[in-house]
Amino acid sequence: MSGLQKAGKRAIDIAGASIGIVVLALPIAIVAALVRLTLGTPVIFHQTRPGLRGRLFAMYKFRTMRDMYDTAGNPLPDQVRITRLGRFLRRTSLDELPQLWNVLMGEMSLVGPRPVVEEELVWYGDDQNIMLSVRPGITGAWAVNGRQSLGYPDRCKTELSYVRQWTVGRDLRILMRTAGVLARSALRNDVRSLKPM
Repeated sequence: MSGLQKAGKRAIDIAGASIGIVVLALPIAIVAALVRLTLGTPVIFHQTRPGLRGRLFAMYKFRTMRDMYDTAGNPLPDQVRITRLGRFLRRTSLDELPQLWNVLMGEMSLVGPRPVVEEELVWYGDDQNIMLSVRPGITGAWAVNGRQSLGYPDRCKTELSYVRQWTVGRDLRILMRTAGVLARSALRNDVRSLKPM
């Protein structure tokens, strides 16, 4: 991706995230209020992820899980910690709406490889620099091509192929496919993996 292409992609990200925050202001406020009612504060969960050129950043999401320990100090399994609201937010990806702020801050892109934890970079081997040459995305090729059902090393192939073959048209197609995937997911009764992403 050339410097001009990166600048164009960044301009699209700023415009898209700005419009998204304005258009989705009411749903964001409603979700925040519901999370506050069910889980209290903080409403936002954040986790450190490597971004562009490996620079660490705090990736934001709405909280979907209760505290890790019960009142006796015993650890709780994820299946118990996640709330009914949390299941719905994850299934519809509404828990990821706060990442629009990450996009505005220049830490993420609307479309790109999904952020990984540092330990997962080892799967990319010598291609880590390719993976980290672009901003991670709210959605991306892996997200619309199986997500949790597409594990390593297939995930690496999918994400690296996206970076190597990036075009504006491909980003637009992924965004449109994302809308379809989320719509179908919201109508299903099954719940995605409860493992935090």
